[in-house]
Amino acid sequence: MDKLRSLEIFLATCDGGSFAAAARLCNSDPSTVSKAIGRLEAQLGLTLFQRSTRQLRITTAGQRYADTVRKMVQDLTTCEDELKHLNDSPCGTLRINSAVCYGHLYLRPLLKAFCEQYPDIKLELDINDFHVDIIENDIDIALRTGYVKDSRLVARCLSPMDFLICASPDYLETHGTPSCPEDFHQHRWIGFRIKETQQLQPIFLPDETGEYIPYELERSHITDDGEAMAYMCADGLGFAQLPHFLAKKGLERGELVSLYPYFRPPQPDSGVFAIYPKREYLPAKVRVFVDFLTRSLADVGEGSTYTWAEGWKPMIDFGG
Repeated sequence: MDKLRSLEIFLATCDGGSFAAAARLCNSDPSTVSKAIGRLEAQLGLTLFQRSTRQLRITTAGQRYADTVRKMVQDLTTCEDELKHLNDSPCGTLRINSAVCYGHLYLRPLLKAFCEQYPDIKLELDINDFHVDIIENDIDIALRTGYVKDSRLVARCLSPMDFLICASPDYLETHGTPSCPEDFHQHRWIGFRIKETQQLQPIFLPDETGEYIPYELERSHITDDGEAMAYMCADGLGFAQLPHFLAKKGLERGELVSLYPYFRPPQPDSGVFAIYPKREYLPAKVRVFVDFLTRSLADVGEGSTYTWAEGWKPMIDFGG
């Protein structure tokens, strides 16, 4: 900063023709200007100005240095202006990382409308089920179910993650409808294996009061793909505990039936989150994307504290 300030004073001296004029331009005083020029000359080992009692004349070396410094300052100003424009205007490449199921079912159908609204934004979409380091991988925003606590990141909740116990109408017609959680031991169950940990997702079922508790049930079938689990359930291969974004389409089409009211895990990191690097000035391309996604989710009945599953009528309703 001292060097940059010295260069500003140097150019002001060139433009003003005297230390007094430079002092006025830099909101300083002549002695401070003189000392700054002296330090600069000492660093360079060159005389930049010939001094006399009547005038200050720039040397040949000083003129060459002034031309270079002026171009450098202009380039720096241009760069700062361009960066500010990029930060203020929704443009450039937006790198998005999304969980697989959420990316296919919720994000992908919205991309056309987003691109039509913001034609100057180019998308790079990476879809996987791993919690990647978004800073190390230069990702602008990640959409994840759950999040890893990291002081470098902002995790904005898009919605809770509500689970529904689902089966196909054909399965229920063939095998009957369980009347209590213990009946599930006599039924087929489709399990979900979490790719990152290779553990099976726990199953929660309501007791007679409607309170959800974990149950140990044998899985007849297992998959590590959420969409495959929903399709297997709709095809009649058994019951499945599906997050709301996986159950939505099947329930709306009548391909799935929800037995009980939704189950919402109480942990604060259970939900769908938009995760992006913490910074003082959020780039416009990230800001408009998060705003667009939030509005789009509101249109389908989802927000940071609710999902459409709250209003879905199950086969068995403990609330009457």
